[in-house]
Amino acid sequence: MSETLIEVRDIGKRYGNVIALSGVTTSVHAGEVTCVLGDNGAGKSTFIKILAGAHPHSDGELVVDGEPRHFTSPRDAQALGIATVYQDLAVVPLMPVWRNFFLGQEPTKGWGPLRRLDRETMKRTTSTELAAMGIDLRDVDQPIGTLSGGERQCVAIARAVYFGARVLILDEPTAALGVKQSGVVLKYIARARERGLGVVFITHNPHHAYPVGDRFMLLRRGRSMGDFPKSDLTLDELTAMMAGGAELEALSHELTAELGQDSEVAQTMSQDVKVLDT
Repeated sequence: MSETLIEVRDIGKRYGNVIALSGVTTSVHAGEVTCVLGDNGAGKSTFIKILAGAHPHSDGELVVDGEPRHFTSPRDAQALGIATVYQDLAVVPLMPVWRNFFLGQEPTKGWGPLRRLDRETMKRTTSTELAAMGIDLRDVDQPIGTLSGGERQCVAIARAVYFGARVLILDEPTAALGVKQSGVVLKYIARARERGLGVVFITHNPHHAYPVGDRFMLLRRGRSMGDFPKSDLTLDELTAMMAGGAELEALSHELTAELGQDSEVAQTMSQDVKVLDT
């Protein structure tokens, strides 16, 4: 059994009378990918913010390295090796790759008024760390805005690993990418797992989650639908749970009643329900 880095037990978040998250339980292990799946409004963003330290949890327990924690800021999470890569990536498009790699944490050389950026070290380190993740860039001097979406995601992942992340939280890294670039990002998620990191992969796409995931936690309307190891769940079962078979069936009956059984839309929806039931 691999080391448990993070465990959440019946975690919840309330904003006054509004319950954004309730009764969520899962764990993150070293060298494993925990996938958190759910549609828009399911509570994924709230869950991320709790793990990242942006919002303190209201209920339940957040346990890191076996000790209960209550984060008050992202710095608390970062100090424990929890890094979050958001969809916007926090990069400056016109700056070169190496400047973005060290953005906000630039090494310097010299002293006093002669102190300056250590450009050589930053360029060399960026090239070395990207190569260690299997990322082969043409030139680290090129603006990061010239990279593809998948390449920028991979640079952000390599940056987090270099600065000591033990847990890597990825917020919908494949949401705005095409098929090929999504595959590139999934490859580097697998690389991060092989290097012993615990990865939390947030997504709404079961076809992206299943190939790299070791554990799956599904959210719907702020509540957990279950926490499953990969051995207990097939891709078809995961897809059916994500699609909401019962809700689709109700919608199918409604369309049939309004449009008639001969309607192409109603027939297509009915067929989709039958596929999920099989």
